[in-house]
This record gives sequence, C-alpha cells and structure tokens, in this order.
Amino acid sequence: MRKCLSICLLLMSVAVMAQSPKREFRAAWIATVANIDWPSKPGLPSDVQKAEFIHRLDQLRDMGCNAVIVQVRPVSDALYDSKYEPWCHYLTGKQGVAPSPYYDPLTFMVEETHKRNMEFHAWFNPYRALMDSKKNLNPADHITKRHPEWVVSYDGKSYLNPGEPAVREYVTKVIMDVVKRYDIDAVHIDDYFYPYRVAGKEFGDGQCYIRYGNGESKDNWRRQNVNTFIKNLNDEIKEAKPYVKLGISPFGVWRNSNKDPEGSPTRAGQTCYDDLYADVTLWMRKGWIDYLLPQLYWEHGHRAAPFDVLLPWWQEHAYGRHVYLGLGLYRMAETKGGAYSSPHEILWQIHDIRDSKAQGFVFYSASTFDKISHSLKDSLENRIDRYPAFPPTMPWLDKEAPAAPTVSIKSSNRGVKLEWQSNSNEKLRYVVYKFGPDEDVNINRPDRIVSIQSKTEFQDEDSHKKYTYVVTAMDRLWNESKASNRVSAANE
Repeated sequence: MRKCLSICLLLMSVAVMAQSPKREFRAAWIATVANIDWPSKPGLPSDVQKAEFIHRLDQLRDMGCNAVIVQVRPVSDALYDSKYEPWCHYLTGKQGVAPSPYYDPLTFMVEETHKRNMEFHAWFNPYRALMDSKKNLNPADHITKRHPEWVVSYDGKSYLNPGEPAVREYVTKVIMDVVKRYDIDAVHIDDYFYPYRVAGKEFGDGQCYIRYGNGESKDNWRRQNVNTFIKNLNDEIKEAKPYVKLGISPFGVWRNSNKDPEGSPTRAGQTCYDDLYADVTLWMRKGWIDYLLPQLYWEHGHRAAPFDVLLPWWQEHAYGRHVYLGLGLYRMAETKGGAYSSPHEILWQIHDIRDSKAQGFVFYSASTFDKISHSLKDSLENRIDRYPAFPPTMPWLDKEAPAAPTVSIKSSNRGVKLEWQSNSNEKLRYVVYKFGPDEDVNINRPDRIVSIQSKTEFQDEDSHKKYTYVVTAMDRLWNESKASNRVSAANE
C-alpha cells in the first residue's frame, strides 16, 4: 500500500508540474489572530518579528508563491500605525502599545514582499471586536469603549453590528486609511460578516432591525447590510487607487441545492447566503469584487461538501472575475489518518484546480508548513512550482501593457550583460528570458525565465554565445509587454 501511494504521489506531482502555468495566483494566508502564523508569540523584539516575517516570505517564495495574504486587523485593532485603532496585543503583548524599538510592521511587510516580486494583500476582519466578550483589555479609545452601543456579544465573542450604518462607515474608514497610506496590492476580507450561527442563539440585532429594517425580512435586511458595505468599500477603493484589488474569502458553500436550485449539490450545515448573510455570487455578478477565494477545506468525496463538487460549482459562478481556491493545509497538521494524512490530497486538489482552469490557490495557513512532513513542501518547491508564475491579469482594472524594452548586450570574461532603458513614469518589473541554441523564442514558457527584477540591467555569468535573450516589461497589474528585440553575444 505504501509503495502504491508513493507511486501515485510521484505521478500526481509529474502531472501537476506538466500543467504548471505561467499565470496562476499562488499564496498563503498569514494569520496574526492568536499568533497563528506571525508573530510566533506576543511581545517579541522588533528585530525578531522582522526575521520571522522574512522567514515566512522566503519559505513561500521558494515554493513558488507570488502573493501573501496578511491579517493586519484581527480584532478591531491594528498591526500598523493607525490613528483609529490601537496597536494589537498579538504583536506587542499589550493592546495599545507600539512595537519596541519602534517600526511600522505594515510598511516593513509591504516593502519586503515587493522586494521578492510578490503581492501584498492586506487582510481585514471587518466586524470582530473582542475574542472574549467578558474581557475587554482595550484602552479607553478602542471602538468597543467609545461606542458600546455598536457591540453585540454572541457565543462568547463580541462583534460590531453590521446593521448600524455608522459601523459600516467606520469599518470602511479604517480600511481606506490603509489603502491610502500604504502601498498594498489588495484589500482582503475573510468569511466573518455576520458570525457563524449557533443553534438556539440569536444574534442580538433586534433593536437595530426595528430602526432600519424598513419592512424587509430580517434575513434579507442582514444580506443588504453586507451588500451595501461591500459595494461602498469597492467604490471607495477604486476611487482612491484604481489598481488596488478587492478580494473575499467566503465559506466554501454558497447555498445547498435543497434550498436553492442554483446552489451546489452539497449538504453543508451552514452556508454563506443563509447563515453568514454574504451573497457573494451577487458581488461577482455586479463586479463589486475582483476575486473570490472560497475556503474549500474538504477532501474529494467528503460526505457533505466534496471538493470535487464545489470546485466546478464555483468556477461556473465566476461571472468573469477570478476564482482562487483556499486549500485546508492545516488539516495535514491535525490528522493522524484519513485523506490529509499524506500530501496526496493537496496535490490532487492542485491538479484539479489547474485542470479546471481556475486562476489559482491559497494555503491556509503559512505556519502549517513548519508542522507537517517535508514531503509536501519538497513536492511544491522541487517538482510542482519550480518555475515562476505571475498573478493573472485583471483586464477590467487595466489591460494596457507597457511598451517593450529595447535591449543591448555586451560580453566580457564574466559572461554577458544586458541593459535597457525605461521611458515609463510607472514603476515596472522586468522579466528576462533565456533560450538555448535552436530554441524558438516563446515568452509563454516560464521555464525560460531567469530573472524578475526592477533593475534595468542583467548580468548572466552562466552564459554561452549561442544563448538568445529577450526582456519584457510588466506593470503593477502584471500586464506584460511584447518581447524586446532578441540579443545574443554571438551577434554582438
């Protein structure tokens, strides 16, 4: 049996590698709440926090990831210098106290991420206010103390009430402060809109519903509250910075088909639409979000929510926007048997994602790679994602590619040096492709990429006169120019 499994894993790895595309969103969530992924514990010195984050980035980059989704607002607090909310105690050990020695973690994280040609998606939990309703250790200026009338306690936690227009305005203001002041690539919202339903307990928004319900059923009113928040947030983001994306990572089932024929043939106990009041397919149809990242944390053949059923369902409801799939890597650290006891299930899921033409996948969560065997990490790093991939373009945001560079080449005893100039005012990345003798120049081959960089020169010490090089320019949204002129030391 073990030998058979090893053979299956090898075949799966080869199949996934063969389909490894040039355009694919590859990322991991880095959760800060409860110190799940970063920092490893509260109150670490600033240099240790920085070193831990760099370790996470390098680990993910080496596995082929081109983005990170980092939680910057876990509990109505901040892992950045905010004028609206206090410093997070998961960062410093005490709510409201800045890092020591002082630095702004978000500025640092964005800069380090961009150095590695990766995207930084700033992850916000919009409404969670307290992890423990009975313990409010926040300073006096925290939103739960300034506006206790906005707070609803439910199942041991406290939430800002999405039904209050002032709450939605406040959360939008907090997020937009980050959009305007930091060089992020995307705003990312998780699955917590209204909290997950607990049997026998009602979310305490009755008085708010009386004030604002306007004759709607409570369920429809709640959904409209979330719809309004998402639409207004996207409008404000695009007005401030049209290139900043908005992505949502909902629970993995929209609706069960026994409730709605448009739903998936699943038997999930809770769903986005009926329990979290998140009508995520509406947001895709309306163009209010740029990508959807459903959390598909179940295996193939799961009795209630099979991965192999949900993957095509979400793809069929993309409405021209991107769909990435969230993979439950954490389950490999939690199980001693079953589908996630080996890398096979995750590799199988990646294979199916690529076969379905979905645009990418994201692992939950980053620190799990430290807790599981090296076999999956090695499969990703050495066999599956050994070649670079760029995030897919979003033509509804920008479809105009930069001009192609004009390249010159010089040879020396150190090899060859390529140089080019940029006439663009936009900050560009450059992709250097290298082709061997008698090879066609084909920039759709990620295995021929030798550098992704911001500099306008490239030194190749592993060179031969018969190699041919071309360079392309990429803008912020990964639109790629045509190939430059071909250069070779043989034609110098």
